[in-house]
Amino acid sequence: MKQHRLAAAVALVGLVLAGCDSHSSVELKTPAQKASYGIGLNMGKSLAQEGMDDLDSKAVAQGIEDAVGKKPQKLKDDELVEAFAALQKRAEERMAKLSEESAAAGKKFLEENAKKPGVVTTASGLQYEVVKKADGPQPKPTDVVTVHYTGKLTNGTTFDSSVERGSPIDLPVSGVIPGWVEGLQLMHVGEKYKLYIPSDLAYGAQSPSPAIPANSVLVFDLELLAIKDPAKADATK
Repeated sequence: MKQHRLAAAVALVGLVLAGCDSHSSVELKTPAQKASYGIGLNMGKSLAQEGMDDLDSKAVAQGIEDAVGKKPQKLKDDELVEAFAALQKRAEERMAKLSEESAAAGKKFLEENAKKPGVVTTASGLQYEVVKKADGPQPKPTDVVTVHYTGKLTNGTTFDSSVERGSPIDLPVSGVIPGWVEGLQLMHVGEKYKLYIPSDLAYGAQSPSPAIPANSVLVFDLELLAIKDPAKADATK
């Protein structure tokens, strides 16, 4: 199944590449041209995320040309199956290596971060700093809260931010990643925390999006704005 998905992705990338000799010759004016570019862009990002960023674009284009022109294929089916399997194996090995490196880097980051003044490490491994104190109530696991947040990787890259969008969000305390579940219950309404969340309290070995690599430590600037009135929250459902 993976081989078929890989073949389809390669074909789509090749379809875009086959029609142009260079980037300068590509026109992106009509909806079809823009959509074609989008297909290539999305597939290219997907392949790069899976560690397949060194495909031979000329060979891809040749395959498309042979298929469209109904020319004899230059490789037998069993050769193609073997090639796809080898490419998939290599990609998986590269991603596994990157995942291991990310886990090691995350561990080192947390070890060093724990030594900083003001950083508290809980029994679970969650680390936090109180940026702004307040005396409001604390949420329970059953509550829905309103928060503002900015999520970053340890290198400072922002992957999500309600602050940048200019709109806080409502969410159930028990319906988020474990690091947030614990962190929110430590906070009082009106407080701002900085959370340093180990990968096992976030997404672990999974990569939820290209912006968050597997085994990533996540850093959140989190502000607890309010605890929703249960009656009002139910009324909006």
